[in-house]
Amino acid sequence: MPTESDKIELSEHELREIAGYAARCARRTLPLFEQSLPADPRPREAVEAAEAFAGGGRRTGALRQSAWAAYRAAQDAAAPASAASPASPASPASPAAADAARAASHAAAAAYLHPLANAHQVKHVLGAAAHAARAEELAAGDSAAGEARPVAVGEDPAAGRSPTAGAGTLDWACRHAPAAVAAVLGRLPAAPPGGGRVGELIRDLDAALRA
Repeated sequence: MPTESDKIELSEHELREIAGYAARCARRTLPLFEQSLPADPRPREAVEAAEAFAGGGRRTGALRQSAWAAYRAAQDAAAPASAASPASPASPASPAAADAARAASHAAAAAYLHPLANAHQVKHVLGAAAHAARAEELAAGDSAAGEARPVAVGEDPAAGRSPTAGAGTLDWACRHAPAAVAAVLGRLPAAPPGGGRVGELIRDLDAALRA
């Protein structure tokens, strides 16, 4: 098992494979963002930037900027309409859209994975997949893991919940992970504790890919 102070081998091919995988995971939930904020191109641009890098493009400042832009789009999606930024037209807050944008941000940021045996680096590898899974959970009304939803008087507590939404997305992410993802994870410590529901999803996927 590598220790936190170790450097790991990380080839350019592996880095591009990881970025491409992260982009594919994030692209699946882009519609959740664009349905809420159709005029905001930032998450899509981040995914496309990650795809360009995965396809052989250079790791440029524009790629890093696209990751930050998608992160800010996530903040806007999570904020009340009155607090939205000029870059994103006012829209009701959407937690699912916010996590979809975070998935896009992680996809672009995956290109900046550091060759260090640090548990935090697992988030760079699997963050896009985990946020995509959380976006699907929230879109399905699944409060079973992490964030309780108030139940109205007379409402069936199970109504609108889909406990399998996130699991299905993680299953897809596990089945479609290229060999480079599991290989690099094998050089890293296991995913760290904490991080709320997204942290749980990262640990679940990390364990599945190491099995």
